[in-house]
Parts: sequence; C-alpha cells; structure tokens
Amino acid sequence: AFVGCLCVSLVLADDSVAIRQKRSPAPFFFNKGHDHHEPKCVWEKKLAWKEDWKKVWESKKVEVWKSEWKKQQIPVWKVVEVPIWREVKVPDWKIIKKPYWKETEIPAWKEVQVPDWKKVNKPIWREVQVPVWKEVQVPEWKQIWVPDTVKVGIPGEKYLGKDEHGWEYTSHDLWKKKMVWKPLWKKVWKTVKKEEWKTEKKLEWKEEWVQVWRTEKKQIWVKKKEELWKEEKVEIWRIEKKQEWATEKKLEWKEDWKEIKVPAWKEIQVPAWKKVWKPVWEKACVPVSHGWH
Repeated sequence: AFVGCLCVSLVLADDSVAIRQKRSPAPFFFNKGHDHHEPKCVWEKKLAWKEDWKKVWESKKVEVWKSEWKKQQIPVWKVVEVPIWREVKVPDWKIIKKPYWKETEIPAWKEVQVPDWKKVNKPIWREVQVPVWKEVQVPEWKQIWVPDTVKVGIPGEKYLGKDEHGWEYTSHDLWKKKMVWKPLWKKVWKTVKKEEWKTEKKLEWKEEWVQVWRTEKKQIWVKKKEELWKEEKVEIWRIEKKQEWATEKKLEWKEDWKEIKVPAWKEIQVPAWKKVWKPVWEKACVPVSHGWH
C-alpha cells in the first residue's frame, strides 16, 4: 500500500511538472539502476481506529395528562315573585292651542331697474416682441479615467510548501492581475443660454360708454299672513302605571368540584445509537531504512 501511494504521487507530479518541481531525490528502489531489487520490509503492529455503534439511553420529555380537581360555579334557576308596573290608559281632557292664518296688507319696497349710461374702460390686447433667454444643450468632450485590469508577470521562484511525504513544491512564471486607470473621452452636454424674441400680449385700456341698469326702490302694498292661536278642548288618553306581581326565574350560583385533565411533562429513557471509534491492532509492512537520505 505504501509503494502504491508513492507511485500515484509520482504520476501526479509528472503531469504538473510545468508548475511544480520536486527537490527531494526518489527512494533507491525507484531508480532505474535498481529496478531488479525489491524493497525489504518487516511486519509490525499498527494501531488503527475502527468505527462501531454503541447503544445508549437518552432522556426524552413526553406529554401526559394528570387529573386535578377544580372548583366551579354551577348556575341554578330559582322561581321568585317580583313586583312589576303595567301601563294602562285612562281618559282625560286637555286644553290645546291651535294655529290659524289671518291676511293683512302691509307696505313694502320693491326694487325696479331703470336705464342709465356709464363710462367704462375696456381692455384691449396688443402684440409686442420681447427678448427672452432660452437654455439649449451643446455637445462637449470631457476626459475621464476608467479602471482596467492588466496581466503582470511575477519573476522568480515561489515556495508552495510540502506534501504529506515531505516533498517540496515551487512555482515559476506566475501572473497576477493589476488595476490601472485608462483615459477616455466622453461626450457630455453643456447648458448655455441663447437670446430669442417672443411674442407677448400687452393689455391696454380704452374708454367707452355703455348702457347699464340702475336699481331704484318703489313702495308697494303686499298681502301678509299672520299666524294667531286659539284655545280648544280635546279628549286625550293618559297613561298610568299599575302595580302587579309576576313570576320570575332568578339565576343563582352553586359551588361544585369538577375533575379536569391538565397537560404535564414526564421524562422517559429511550434507546439510541451512538457512533464510537475502537482501537484495533493491524499488521503493516514497514520498509527497512538503509541510511540513504
């Protein structure tokens, strides 16, 4: 198994010879001049760990129900006699006032319209040219700097470390990325003001005579209804209260004990399997060292 691992390591090392180089020499039994010799080894006991499953007990909480006595109030209906008031109607007389309307003539003022002439100023709109400033966009070129990534070589040899068998690895001709700033010209738009002429309307006033209507007051007579009141006797029904006795159920509460079930937690032991590692002695072939390094 040891010889097989070394062979696989050498094959993988030959595939990546352009990146890594080994500095330690190969063992004597892999040299071309010693292909007819076989490696010598001795059998020794080696401690190894074997996977096994062990039965253990775990504590687990389960929900159970336990009995408890709870004091409660039970409703009980009791028949009792209570006094009640009943409304009855009895005849009666009442004096009321009834309204009536009476017509009378009263003086009043009425607004009438009479013609008249009035001097007014009439607005007239006249077009004039006025200068204005208008914002326009003009193109302009602006130099900017944008980031760019270039590939730069790292000269020399770099130490990468050792593998599990003590082989050292180095690398050559490494490359790294470097960010540089690249100048570019970008087209932008600049706002400038430009003078233009715009047509506007100007308000002017012109005198003019127009016919209007003037309001005047004229006395007239109008009919008016006046509200008056007169007394009148009418028969009505008056509501009186009469006492009577009625049977009624009254709710009372009686104490009683009731058995209820309440949830509770109980710890129980359940079996479970746990992965453990046991030491085991195995035989392994260890090569005999001849003093070469």
